[in-house]
Amino acid sequence: MKTIKVLGPGCKRCEAAADMVRAEAHKLGIAIDLEKVSDYAVIAGFGVASTPGLVIDGKVVHAGGLPKPEDVAKWLAA
Repeated sequence: MKTIKVLGPGCKRCEAAADMVRAEAHKLGIAIDLEKVSDYAVIAGFGVASTPGLVIDGKVVHAGGLPKPEDVAKWLAA
């Protein structure tokens, strides 16, 4: 199971990023534990200044703007 954190205040882009992760994980048949993190101190602790950010298994893979679905699939499959 992959542990995913979506970093951001809960804006539309953050929600879209979370939805994208869920959709790509479903397509790939990968079980995920998705958590939305909105605490700015925690977000800053990951070194993310621009949201949404994605953390997969403790590693920041994306920050700022929406990632491409194919990139999300690649990160999940890794």
